[in-house]
Amino acid sequence: MTGSAPAEPAASVVGPYAGQRIALLTQHGKEGVIASVLDAALGCRVERVSGFDTDTLGTFTRDIPRPGTQREAARRKARIGMELSSLPLGLASEGAFGPDPMTGMFAWNVELLVFIDDERGIEVTGVARGKTNFPHLLTTDWAAAKAFAQQADFPAHHLVMRPEREDDPRMHKGIAAWAELEAAFISALAESANGQIFVETDVRAHANPTRMDNIRLATEDLAKKRSSLCPGCGTPGFWIVERVAGLPCADCGAPTRETREQTDRQYAEPGRCDACNP
Repeated sequence: MTGSAPAEPAASVVGPYAGQRIALLTQHGKEGVIASVLDAALGCRVERVSGFDTDTLGTFTRDIPRPGTQREAARRKARIGMELSSLPLGLASEGAFGPDPMTGMFAWNVELLVFIDDERGIEVTGVARGKTNFPHLLTTDWAAAKAFAQQADFPAHHLVMRPEREDDPRMHKGIAAWAELEAAFISALAESANGQIFVETDVRAHANPTRMDNIRLATEDLAKKRSSLCPGCGTPGFWIVERVAGLPCADCGAPTRETREQTDRQYAEPGRCDACNP
């Protein structure tokens, strides 16, 4: 394992992960935001694992497709980190991008953070969803490319540029300065047979602060779930995974839309019953 030394775990935190080392496989700078949340919340020590090129598992620039689902990719990364570090605890994050589920008009980011605990045989996932900074432009004009970069909050958000089309394998990745952007435009234009340039934001975590914010939110979600213990056995990760309707009406006994929960509440109020109040 390499990288900057992680902060010492919070001495005042008690719980099943206090003082535990947790492997995090990443090469895109996620360790800072993830460790700052989990170390403080769980009293653990998140340690970055290197020695494996995670881009071989899929890239957002589409030159290497991601096999399987988003969750499977995160799980695979976590397992590789655990194997490389010989630790029984591991975590990894994986992002996905597409249109928003409400209108389909905005770029949408879903971030998953998978935590695997082989000592207890459990897996818990933190999730965050929201708008993101993933626009694109096909143009022939430097002025249009420059305006696009400004709207995309460049250079805080890095850019990727290709000649001709969005899936052209010839790409300039990780553009992080105006001089680099202009040089990449000139180079891509010289490579373009149709005179067009495709430019988009780089959504690797270290190159996209908006995505990094969503990774932090997913980490906070994971920390809440990991801090929640089963009241019966004390296992971490006790959380609502499904809501099952059908709590019976206290008056007529018919199933209602109220949720059945593991609480002392055995009946729903008659006012919530479709049979009593059609």
